Amino acid sequence: MHVSIRKMGNSQGVLIPKPILAQVGLEAVADLQVNNGVIEIRPLKRNPRAEWAQDSQRIAAAGDDVLAWPEFGNEGDAELVW
Repeated sequence: MHVSIRKMGNSQGVLIPKPILAQVGLEAVADLQVNNGVIEIRPLKRNPRAEWAQDSQRIAAAGDDVLAWPEFGNEGDAELVW
């Protein structure tokens, strides 16, 4: 696909069609690099645990932090200190 390089403010850019962005999973931000003379635009790699702390606080505040299967505890769980 041929695309035009356009003036965008003090920079230049290329408009990427929405279906292509969706196909590669690009949304609001991306990783942009030059590799061996090729411009690469990739989705950001998210840390899968990035928001676990906030989620656990939200779950605890909602009172949803009970055991899913309390009858399947491990031997010695009662002695654990958290």
